Amino acid sequence: MFIATGLPRLKGMTEKEMSNWSAIFESAIESGDPAHDLEHIRRVVLNTKKIAATENLSMEVLLPAAWLHDCVHVPKNSSERSSASQFAADNAIIILRQHGYPQEHFKAIHHAIEAHSFSAKITPSTIEAKVLQDADRIDALGAIGLSRCLMLGGHMGSGLYHSEDPFAKNRPLNDANYCIDHFYAKLLTLNNTMQTKAGKALAEKRTKFLSDFLEQLRTEIPDMS
Repeated sequence: MFIATGLPRLKGMTEKEMSNWSAIFESAIESGDPAHDLEHIRRVVLNTKKIAATENLSMEVLLPAAWLHDCVHVPKNSSERSSASQFAADNAIIILRQHGYPQEHFKAIHHAIEAHSFSAKITPSTIEAKVLQDADRIDALGAIGLSRCLMLGGHMGSGLYHSEDPFAKNRPLNDANYCIDHFYAKLLTLNNTMQTKAGKALAEKRTKFLSDFLEQLRTEIPDMS
């Protein structure tokens, strides 16, 4: 069972309650692709707790939303990908009802989950939704974000970079075919979407790691553009 340590005391739940509910939520998670697996969810839970502690937020909404934000898996190349977070939000409420979770939190949990996704393009309207969105996007940055990007690209059969124009200086971005294009199409833009002060600070540090990686890559590969 996953237990985060070294964090300030969080509001709204005792450590025992969070541990018990976390075990229930973890057992309900559907296996996803290599970049959206159980370890991704555990990291998002940890990021959520870190941000929540700085915002002095209660965990009754955030804990289930973080654990269940990817409880329905829709492949990245599916035509229904933009609806994945809404499917997950709907399924999360079903799971919560089955386990007798307090219903007064359902609306806020549903919104936090549906608004977390980059592809859904839903604006988060609550602080809990903003925290979850930041927590999920932070996991797309830094060393783990780099690893996830390359791992998922390999899983989907994408190349690492365009052989003649690796950094898309003179061509449209095509992150369906090239992993490095995804840095410019999405990853390097996430820092500007952060909704919380703590999320912004974490994102800035991790975005610099990605930028440094690209600068190093430029010195190691031919660029014929």
